[in-house]
Amino acid sequence: MLVKDLGEAIKDRRKELDITQPHLAELAQISINTLYKLEKGQGNPTVEVILKLAKVLGMELTFHVKMKP
Repeated sequence: MLVKDLGEAIKDRRKELDITQPHLAELAQISINTLYKLEKGQGNPTVEVILKLAKVLGMELTFHVKMKP
């Protein structure tokens, strides 16, 4: 999943729950600037930031590792 896709998923879920960007940033204990950039598909968020947002938004984060042949 690209950062752009991740940002769109977070934005869609935030709007679905009727949470503002400032409120979500506060709940997830991240900066509003970090959230803004992520929702715009910019920046390089850490796994910690993504996990904080997922927890607040009731989302699940999964990783898939694919081995090259």
